[in-house]
Amino acid sequence: MKYLPFIGGAAIALGFWTRPNPSTYILRGNISGLETGWVFMYHHADGPTDSAAITHGHFELTGQVTDVEFCHLVFKTAAGNNLHSRGFFLQPGLIEVTGNKDSLGAESFTGAPVQDEYGKFIHDEMENLDWNAWNTQYSAAQEKKNKPKIDSLMVVAGKMQDRQKAFAKKYAADHPTSYVAVEELLNEFSYNPDADTLQKIYAGLASGIQSSYLGVELKKILDATLLTGIGRPAPAFTQADIKGKPVALTSFKGQYVLIDFWASWCGPCRLENPNVLKTYRKFRSKGFTVLGVSLDDHKDKWLAAIRQDDLPWTQLSDLKGWKNEVAVQYGVEGIPMNFLLDKDGKIVAKGLRGQDLEKQLEESLH
Repeated sequence: MKYLPFIGGAAIALGFWTRPNPSTYILRGNISGLETGWVFMYHHADGPTDSAAITHGHFELTGQVTDVEFCHLVFKTAAGNNLHSRGFFLQPGLIEVTGNKDSLGAESFTGAPVQDEYGKFIHDEMENLDWNAWNTQYSAAQEKKNKPKIDSLMVVAGKMQDRQKAFAKKYAADHPTSYVAVEELLNEFSYNPDADTLQKIYAGLASGIQSSYLGVELKKILDATLLTGIGRPAPAFTQADIKGKPVALTSFKGQYVLIDFWASWCGPCRLENPNVLKTYRKFRSKGFTVLGVSLDDHKDKWLAAIRQDDLPWTQLSDLKGWKNEVAVQYGVEGIPMNFLLDKDGKIVAKGLRGQDLEKQLEESLH
């Protein structure tokens, strides 16, 4: 936990006063019903983590912030068990957080104008999108293993996500100086974005937003998207296989290759593996193969998943999790994600799920 210097009565008596640093934040909380526990504040991916004890529902975090950040508050019990995580915008000044133990996730924030804007954005965006109802239906369908229902719900989810993307795009166009806008662009356009669309959106942002931490993160995604666009040569890489032997992408030239980003802990990836395996078996005699790149960080779990899912193709990983160097190079922000290369090593398609991979290969290898 970080503390501010205390300016006591003696300083006032001597006739001077120290002005608080203009980049100082004070995050003061009151969560009724949560007598004891801990609160952790996670800054951006490479930033620090602050923490404070909760006593009779109260906590306080202080420190310096040079730019508006999107952070996460994680509430935990005294024993360290997670209670809830909440994203919010942090900026200099006094921010007060109030809530109730029985309704964590509905905390209110006062004193942070960017957070106020974010709350209004979420309200307006979600006004016609009922994700809670969708999640309830999806969980029920999964429990009953009702594949037709699951498939229909995924179609619905795709349409809802398209509406969210359209809303974020319009918001950014109407609010080019907004931190909320660029955060939502990161949310909606990080996974397999269209390079031309994202480039136009980014160009419309104010220069100050482009140079902010969030803007720089969006630019990284844009750069990687331009690098891995359809028709471009796939960026070369070398990474170790399950035995620690370095394997180069260039060694697969002359084949159609699916670079498949996945991980043992990724549920959707594991559900997609049977589809990839089926397609691999159907087309391997025609010059098609798969090159798996895992975002695991535990080798034993990675190897166990390969065995359990019966994946026969070459598997690579540097065991750095989300910081896997190939994943970073390719701008992978969500998995499962894949890139299909032709025999010359050019990207012909990406983000293929379900039957789309089989259909693409039917066309390409016809």
